[in-house]
Amino acid sequence: MARIVMKFGGTSMAGIERIRRVAQIVKQQADAGHEVAVVVSAMAGDTDRLVNFCREASSLYDPAEYDVVVASGEQVTSGLLSIALQSLGAKARSWLGWQMPIRTIESHSKARIETIDAADLIQSMQDGQIAIIPGFQGISKDGRITTLGRGGSDTSAVAIAAAVKADRCDIYTDVDGVYTTDPRIVTKARKLKTVTFEEMLELASVGAKVLQTRSVGLAMKEGVRIQVLSSFTDESVNYTADDLPGTLIISEDEMETDDMERQLITGIAHDKNESKITLTRVPDKPGAVANIFEPLAEAAINVDMIVQNVGRDKGETDVTFTAPTVDLDKTMQVLEAAQPDIGYNRLISDSNVAKISVVGVGMKSHAGIASTMFKALADRGVNIQAITTSEIKVSVLIEEDYTELALRVLHTAYGLDSEDAT
Repeated sequence: MARIVMKFGGTSMAGIERIRRVAQIVKQQADAGHEVAVVVSAMAGDTDRLVNFCREASSLYDPAEYDVVVASGEQVTSGLLSIALQSLGAKARSWLGWQMPIRTIESHSKARIETIDAADLIQSMQDGQIAIIPGFQGISKDGRITTLGRGGSDTSAVAIAAAVKADRCDIYTDVDGVYTTDPRIVTKARKLKTVTFEEMLELASVGAKVLQTRSVGLAMKEGVRIQVLSSFTDESVNYTADDLPGTLIISEDEMETDDMERQLITGIAHDKNESKITLTRVPDKPGAVANIFEPLAEAAINVDMIVQNVGRDKGETDVTFTAPTVDLDKTMQVLEAAQPDIGYNRLISDSNVAKISVVGVGMKSHAGIASTMFKALADRGVNIQAITTSEIKVSVLIEEDYTELALRVLHTAYGLDSEDAT
């Protein structure tokens, strides 16, 4: 018998029929003798609808009341799943964030979990009751409902798994695991049996959409084993997570040595949601780069890849960096306002770019990973505009039109193509 936290995303909860299917999956785990808690997202599209209601009511809405509104989506699905489970003869009840309670700190709409009082929840699970918990929400020190930001339900699930000392946290999505790259683009992509926390954190941060970055970081910190599964299984057959495993996210210490040695690269991710910004003829002197990035930091704009060219003869240099495309207009406004302090000549932006990243713990002990990437792209005429590296990651910036070609070429170059793919 194990203690399991199961999390179901918005597509899994999209309508009563999907919720009934989720209830069957949950009941199978409970019938197998496991202690089960379930964390649910709002129905697909509901959070966006609720956010738009707030914006329509007032462009200057109160963040505390915004949280009251948007947290209601998960409250609805937690109640409906409890009802569906009860109709199947299972013992189930909903536990809202304030009932446990899940205590949070920091501001509304982007709160962070501080503590979870799980004593009553654990007792309920030991008594054979299935706990249904709305993700994404908690309670502030002054007793107000708070939300954790978009994608916060994954974080809720991992935090609850840590609080109840679960054997693992099963996250059900519309994919059946973590793949070597996007299988919609590369048909030879294959599902991975295991991925380290460190690798998953890098993959999530550079464009892989399977798990939310914050939840992976929390799982790594708390040592919570995550399994990624699909809730879209054959409904005519009774499966459990143990029968149909997806991808297990574990610590590097748990990873089998043979697997780590055999697989140098775990996955290749892409991100088309970044733009390139270049400042020309920036004074090549101490403090010049700080004058660029300090106002961006104050405006809460996240900067990723940074390239500073070799200084010109006139004591000038060009500086290039990337930022989220959704923040491009804001970035340009901030830099234009800071032009007198920075002293650049021209400000150039380009949103027709994509970031391609190769990730793998094998990089720690093997040379030549980056050169393989550069040569494979060069052989196919793909120009690299910027490069960043970490201990287990190499990322390059290329023209967006070459994204799919780059993924296929690199997937083959690193030997990741599945043998049974057609």
